[in-house]
Amino acid sequence: MAETKTKATKVSVKDFIAKVPNETRRADAQTLVRLFEKVSDWKATMWGPTIVGFGKYSYTYDSGHAAKMCVLGFSPRSTSLVIYSGINAEETAPLLKALGKHKVSKACIYIKKLADVDMAVLEKLLKAGLVTTKKLCKEKGWPIAAS
Repeated sequence: MAETKTKATKVSVKDFIAKVPNETRRADAQTLVRLFEKVSDWKATMWGPTIVGFGKYSYTYDSGHAAKMCVLGFSPRSTSLVIYSGINAEETAPLLKALGKHKVSKACIYIKKLADVDMAVLEKLLKAGLVTTKKLCKEKGWPIAAS
C-alpha cells in the first residue's frame, strides 16, 4: 500500500503562508490561522506540502490501513481556500446556506475569498465540524490530540 502523503511536517506555517503568491489569499490564510486556533485551541501545523492543520487524530479503515490526519485544516490553493472542517453537510445545511458564496464537496468547503462569507457563520461551521469529528473519534476509539 502507498505511503500517506498528507502527514504532519516540520515546515513552518508562517513561512508557508508568506510564500502564498496571491496577496488576498495570503491575508485570508493569516486570518484563518487565528480563527482555527481560536475554535480548536490547537496551534497550526503543516500537513503535507499545502494543508495548514489543527489537532490530529489517528484512524483505521475496516481494511486495517491506519493513518493520521488533522482534525481541522485549510489550504490556500490558487483558485480558492479549501476548508477541511469535518462538517456533516446535512446537519449544517442552515449554516451553509447562511455562509455566503462557497461550494461544498463531501469533505470540503471552497471559498474564493473570506470577504465573500460571513465569518461568524464560518466559525460556527468550524465548531460544528470539531464536535462531529470528536464524536466520531470517540465512537470509533480513535485517539485525538493537539498536533
